[in-house]
Amino acid sequence: MGRAPATLRLATVNIASGRDDDGQVRLPRLAEALAGLDADVIALQEVDHLLPRSGTTDQTALLGAACGVDGPPWDVRFAAALHGTPGPGGDARPAGTSPTDVPSYGVALLSRHPVAWTRELRLAPARGRRPIPLPPGTRPPIWFLADEQRVALAAVVHTPTGDVTVVTTHLSFAPGRAAIQLRRLRAWAADLPRPLVVMGDLNLPGTLPRRLTGWTPLVQARTFPAGRPRVQLDHVLADGLGHAVLAADAVSIGGSDHRGLVVDLLDT
Repeated sequence: MGRAPATLRLATVNIASGRDDDGQVRLPRLAEALAGLDADVIALQEVDHLLPRSGTTDQTALLGAACGVDGPPWDVRFAAALHGTPGPGGDARPAGTSPTDVPSYGVALLSRHPVAWTRELRLAPARGRRPIPLPPGTRPPIWFLADEQRVALAAVVHTPTGDVTVVTTHLSFAPGRAAIQLRRLRAWAADLPRPLVVMGDLNLPGTLPRRLTGWTPLVQARTFPAGRPRVQLDHVLADGLGHAVLAADAVSIGGSDHRGLVVDLLDT
């Protein structure tokens, strides 16, 4: 996916903890795919940090290193939503901070350009349990899963086109709670420097994120499921953006069950 040299390329991907199509963690394939995007800033969701299920690796650091292998090191940041392993049989508990030495699960930002500062927001989960379909062949085929705390990570990035505030987040699988979380995120982001770009798996379809926030969608494309996407759950929303959108697309990334979104911006 070529681009003009004066553009700023942003991408967002739900990486499913580096799992491949068969459910096995294969980080090299994902790392190659992310590096191949040639992006300036990449927002990641469902990121494992030192978790045994993914080989106790620091996925944020490894993926950032892969993106920066042919140039200066990338600036990488991770924010924990949970400490411990999420999902059925896991030991997850809500995270209050993001220590580097605690096995965790959350979101991350990878940036080719320097990050000035970051801020984190934690979002309360829905109450009760929700039915979640599991991969084909799994028994039982549906798991009644409790929702989990979510997190948003904001970073002010010094780019060649000027400072840009980028936010990555992954909202609740319960649509009503996801809508509440997005409105909470909008209020929290009110005093963040503009231009602002919010990226991630919002678990909200179509135009609903725009209607909830008043922010401008930069991509309109179906993202889930990756093989034959039926709905757009992943979004890139902007506020106060002084850039023109040159190109925007949904792309397959490694073995993720979501398609990633890539946007090229030109400073006007």
